[in-house]
Amino acid sequence: MLVLPQTPPSLVSLLTEKLLTLIPDDHRRIQTVAEVISEVREPIVVRQPLEENEIRRKQVKLAEVKVGILEAKQALEECISNQEFNRAAELKDSITDLENLRNNILQEENTQQDDKEAETRMEKTDPETLLRCLTMCVELLKQMNIKTRIGPTMSALLSSLILPSISNAQPAVRNMAVVCLGTCALHSKDLVNTHLVLLLQIAQLDEAKIRISALRAVIDLLLLYGFTLLSERPSAAPQTSHSPANQEDQGEGEEPEEGSSTTQSILMMLSDFLDSEVSELRTETAEGLAKLMYSGRISSAKLLSRLVLLWYNPVTEDDTRLRHCLGVFFQLYARESRAHQEVVEECFLPTLQTLLNAPASSPLAEVDVTNVAELLVELTRPSSLIKPGDTQEVSAHDHLAVRVCGEMLKDPSAPEVRLYAKVLNSLELSADGNTTRDLVTLLQQVTQEVKDRIALRALEKLIGQLQDSNNQPDLSTTTLQPVDVNTEDDLDQSAKRPGERKPSTVKGAKKSSRSAESSEESDGENVPDSVPVPRPSRRAKTAALDKTRLDLSALLHQEANTS
Repeated sequence: MLVLPQTPPSLVSLLTEKLLTLIPDDHRRIQTVAEVISEVREPIVVRQPLEENEIRRKQVKLAEVKVGILEAKQALEECISNQEFNRAAELKDSITDLENLRNNILQEENTQQDDKEAETRMEKTDPETLLRCLTMCVELLKQMNIKTRIGPTMSALLSSLILPSISNAQPAVRNMAVVCLGTCALHSKDLVNTHLVLLLQIAQLDEAKIRISALRAVIDLLLLYGFTLLSERPSAAPQTSHSPANQEDQGEGEEPEEGSSTTQSILMMLSDFLDSEVSELRTETAEGLAKLMYSGRISSAKLLSRLVLLWYNPVTEDDTRLRHCLGVFFQLYARESRAHQEVVEECFLPTLQTLLNAPASSPLAEVDVTNVAELLVELTRPSSLIKPGDTQEVSAHDHLAVRVCGEMLKDPSAPEVRLYAKVLNSLELSADGNTTRDLVTLLQQVTQEVKDRIALRALEKLIGQLQDSNNQPDLSTTTLQPVDVNTEDDLDQSAKRPGERKPSTVKGAKKSSRSAESSEESDGENVPDSVPVPRPSRRAKTAALDKTRLDLSALLHQEANTS
C-alpha cells in the first residue's frame, strides 16, 4: 500500500507506523523502509516500443542531420580556401552540434531495436513523492531506539533524500526535511556538530512553521546532550544582533564556560523569540526554555524573569497553551529544589523593577505588581518544597528579605516601599536566632530611613514579631508557673508596646495581625492604635475552671445518710 501511487498522502504516516510495529528489530525496520522509499522514489517504468510513424520520423530527421553535416563541411572548406577564418570557426561549431545530435539519434535507435517491452527505473523528484518519502523517514526515526546509531543505510537516506530536500521550493517538503534532520541528529553527535548551525539559521530565516520545527529540533538536542556539546565543537554560531543584557548562561554542572559564543548566541536567539509577533513561535520558545530550566540544562534568573513577565503580559491573554504551560512550570520548578527557589528569589527584584518602570504605552503597565510579588513569594516559600529542609536553616525568604531591605535603603522615598513592606510581612522566615537578630537590625535601619507611615507600621509590626519569636521561651525546658501572676503583667506589657505580637496563643497573634493590616489600609493619618487585649492562655483557662468547680462529695454523703 505504501508503494502504490493511489494511496492518499494522509495515510502514509499511519501505514508506516503500523508496518514498523510488526518489525521489532531496528535494523530490519531501516532496511524495510529504505526499500519502500526506493520503490516510491524510483519506480519501474515500462517503455512501450515505438510505432512505425515514429520510427520513420526519426529516420527522416537523421537523414536531415547528415545532409546538414555534409553541407557545413563543404562550406568550411570554401571559407578556409578564401581565408574567412571567423566564418570557418562558426561552421566548425555548428558541425560539432550536428554530429552530437546525430549520435543521440543513433543511440536511441540502438536502444529500441527490439520490439519487446523494456523496463527501466526513473527517479521522481516531484514534491508529492518527496513528501511521501520524508514522511516514512520521520516515522522510522520516531520508532527507532534512541541508542541506535546512524548506519550506512540511514546515512545514504540523509545524503540523497533529507539534505537535498531542505533546499526544496515547497515549504511542506522543507519542513519535513528539517524534522528528519533534527531527529537524525538525536542519534549522532557528529550530525549535531555538522548541522547545528544550519538548524539555527533555519530557525531564524525561514517561514514560521519551518522555524518552529527547527526550534524544536534545537531544543531537543540541548535537552539530550546539554550545552557541553557546544563547547566541544568549534564556534561557528550565526551572527545575530541582540541585546547584551540577555547574555546569560549560568548553568548547572555541565554548562560550558561563559565565553562560549555559540551558547550565548542560542540563548540570545531564544530570548528574542519571546518577543516574536508570531504567537506559535513565542509559545514554542517559552515551552522549550521551561523544559531546559526544569531539566537543569540552564539556570538563569533573567530568563525566568522573562517567562514571568510573558505569563502576566496582557498580549498573551488569549494564548491558552502558553498560559497553561508556564503556570504548571512555575509550580513544579519552584517546588523541585532549594536551588530553583534561589533562582526565583534572584529574579524577584528585576521582575518588579521591570513592571514598575514600564512606560504607560507598554502592555506591562496594566499588570498588577502586587499580584506578581505575591506569586514570587509563594513560589519561594520554604514549606512548599517537595522535600522541605530544616526550619533552622537560612531559606530563600531570608535572602529575599535582605534583598528587599537593601532595595528600600537605596530609595526610602520611593512609592514602592509600601509594596516592599507588605512583601516583608508575608515572608516565611527561618527560626535561626542569629539570622533573626541580623534581620531585626537591618529592619531597624530601614525604619530610620523610610518616612511612609503605612510602611513604617508594617515594618514595626514585623520587628515586633521577630523579637517576640526570638525571645519566646522554650516550654519544653521551663517549669509551669502560677497562672494568676501573668495576667496583669501581660496587660502592662501590651500597654507599653502597642501592636506587638503576644506569644500567648496563635489565635491572638492572628487577630492582632489582622487589626494591624486593616490599619495599614487607612489613609495614613496619625490614627492611635488600639491596645490589643490578650486572651488568657490555656493554663489560665484551666486554673479558672478548677476554681469554679464545687466539691459535692460532702453533700452527696449527707444525702446518703438521710436516706
